[in-house]
Amino acid sequence: MKLTFASLGLIGVILMFAIYHSDVHAQVTPDGTLDTDVSGSNNYTITNGSRVGNNLFHSFSQFSVPSNGSVAFNNDADIQNIFSRVTGGNISHIDGAINAKGSANLFLLNPSGIIFGKDASLNIGGSFVATTANSIRFVEGAEFSAVNPTAKPLLTMTVPIGLQMGNYPASIQVQGTGHSLNTNNTFSPIIRNPSLTKLQVQSGKTLALVGGNITLDGATLSAATGHIELGSLGGAGLVSLVTTTQGYQLQYEQGQSFADIQLAQKSLLDVSGFNSGAVQIQGRNIEFTDGSLIFSQNYGTLPSGNINVQASEAIALIGTTPDAKIRSWIRSEALGAGSGANISIITPRLTLKEGSGINTLTYGTANSGNLQIKATDIELSGFSPLNPIGVTAITTSTYGKGSTGDILINGNNLLISGGASLSSVTFGSGSSGRVIIHNQNTTVMGENPSGLYSNISITKFADGNAQDLTLDTGTLQILNGGTIGSSAFLVGNGGNVQVKASEAIAISGSSSNNNSNINSSTIRLSPQLRQLFNLPDILTANAGNVNIHTPKLTLTDGGTVSVTSQGTGNAGNLQIIANQIQLKNQALIQAQTESGNGGDISLQVKDSLLMRDRSKITTTAGVTGNGGNININSPTIVGLENSDITANAVRGQGGNINITTQGIIGLEYASQLTSENNITASSEFGVNGTVQVNTIGVDPNSGLVALPTNFTNSSQKIASGCADTSGSSFVATGRGGIPQNPTQETRSDRTWSDIRNLAAFRKTPALQAQLSKSPPALLHATAWHRRPDGKVELIATQPRYMQPSLTCANVAAGSSK
Repeated sequence: MKLTFASLGLIGVILMFAIYHSDVHAQVTPDGTLDTDVSGSNNYTITNGSRVGNNLFHSFSQFSVPSNGSVAFNNDADIQNIFSRVTGGNISHIDGAINAKGSANLFLLNPSGIIFGKDASLNIGGSFVATTANSIRFVEGAEFSAVNPTAKPLLTMTVPIGLQMGNYPASIQVQGTGHSLNTNNTFSPIIRNPSLTKLQVQSGKTLALVGGNITLDGATLSAATGHIELGSLGGAGLVSLVTTTQGYQLQYEQGQSFADIQLAQKSLLDVSGFNSGAVQIQGRNIEFTDGSLIFSQNYGTLPSGNINVQASEAIALIGTTPDAKIRSWIRSEALGAGSGANISIITPRLTLKEGSGINTLTYGTANSGNLQIKATDIELSGFSPLNPIGVTAITTSTYGKGSTGDILINGNNLLISGGASLSSVTFGSGSSGRVIIHNQNTTVMGENPSGLYSNISITKFADGNAQDLTLDTGTLQILNGGTIGSSAFLVGNGGNVQVKASEAIAISGSSSNNNSNINSSTIRLSPQLRQLFNLPDILTANAGNVNIHTPKLTLTDGGTVSVTSQGTGNAGNLQIIANQIQLKNQALIQAQTESGNGGDISLQVKDSLLMRDRSKITTTAGVTGNGGNININSPTIVGLENSDITANAVRGQGGNINITTQGIIGLEYASQLTSENNITASSEFGVNGTVQVNTIGVDPNSGLVALPTNFTNSSQKIASGCADTSGSSFVATGRGGIPQNPTQETRSDRTWSDIRNLAAFRKTPALQAQLSKSPPALLHATAWHRRPDGKVELIATQPRYMQPSLTCANVAAGSSK
């Protein structure tokens, strides 16, 4: 018979079905190494086993439970741990119920792999650990091994300390029909409808899956107020079991290799409840798709457990459910007095797309959890294709009296694009959290089709106060309408924005309704949005301050740095410290207020400030507000192509402008704005401000050498010589082409010649030699005597002849004799 590709494919399907059918319907069979007994068909009862203390050990050659079937461990009520191993080399297919008596913890160990079908369920009183490890290790070194069943096991009464993984751990799969979570709207808590299929342990217990690759396909794992553990290992090593009040927590060895974890088709890890539980996931690549999520909702009075997700290579959250109501999320909610879960993410690469999110929220009096991310590369992009308002987001939020948690980001590269958001938001009376980012490169750019622009922000829609936003980076780019800032829409105080870039900041371009900017603002929303957020028409909040510190700040194509108040509150102050500031093509540095006091602008520039093509530095006050002050300190200030420095007001007082510089090019003072480059401080109906320019030129004393204060008589430096009777003369005839200074070049000046007769001026005076006075000669003592007062006095005898000193006069007299 000739086989075709079609027939081979059909044969393959038949063989796979036969294998699957055989595994699923194989009886639960003991392997005879222990005293395990099994009875029944489809609904199996397991009795006896080997008991040591409060531990019960079972050993099976096969362990599979068919759909609508069950396995019941008929253990004594005082048993604390049931250890079950599968040694036959077949995968365990569990599509029915597993039951155990009392509060015993159940361990299922099968190195060949485990598959939980959509109808699998747990009815046990303790924790459940399913693993594809080779053995379970105990304190004194004993092992309960599934790969060496022929050796008589050394059974123990102690608690297990770890799972010994093999070189190639087999995978674990959990199948289901997807969760049934729902929500009324974006601002409401998630509604926890019961899942049709799920693996669930009792409240306060642990549900752990530890193996190779772990795949959840529409699965729901539930441990209300308990602990969910997923550990995906790629090689040999010991996974420690640390005993906690909620069962067990997994710990991993240094340098251990990991495998992949995938949550797809609305899979759910749920630890919600009164005093909600904890989740820990450890793997290589961890992916959430199709509205899959980790969820912690706390109704109680005690703090929630933490959510920890760690990957050795990457973590990705992508997409939403088909109805776009539930996104791929890692999410914690606080509904009562107990705080929400803290979320910790550690990975080399974190990617969020298509409306996914990492969020902590509070709806009650408790605070929402903190959110901490350590990742080399972080990318947030886009929105839900089914719901453009559902943006990709990392947020902490409050809708009640509780405050939001902090967002702490540490890494290398951060990219936010396509309308994505990294923010702390308050919709209630609680304050926002802090947003603190430390990395090397940050880019915020673009918007989504709904006009929502990419942002890093702190926002308050109610009467709670806003905390500070701090960005410490190497390079910062804000492009195509991206925003970094703090906004307030009601009362209270907006948050401060502090940006430090050790290399450079570039702000450029715009989106459909927003210029790229760094800002702190209080803004009046549209009537529709005020109604949506239940905001009054009167805006009284004060804007926060903006502080920027960088070697180079470049604003182009409408790029803006601003502090703004559109209500009765005050605009914040704006301070920039930089080596260079460049504004090009309608770039703007602005402090603006409507009816409060305008904020001040302070620019401390080490090298130069350049403004071109209708760029502006301005403090502006509308209606009754007073204009803010502008203080600029820069060695060089250049304003070209209708660029202005202004501090203007309408009815209030114009602000003051104080400039300290060595030189201004292009800019000139004007009482009103013109088409030229102006410096103005005016008020349309009020009092004009003042403009003071302190131009500091080059110090004329710099580089000069101080001359001596004691002058020397040049005549005393000329020695009297012996002259003949003809006399001598010195004639000065001008420069004669000789430079005044040896370092100067010789000019091409014509030498001046004096052709007058100088004979009349040549008179030889009579030679007059002066006899110099001889200094008194020292005499040697020749005797001594004692004076009447007792002192001894030396006596010298005057010599009879002393030779006079030789002078020109003596020489002349001697020659005449």
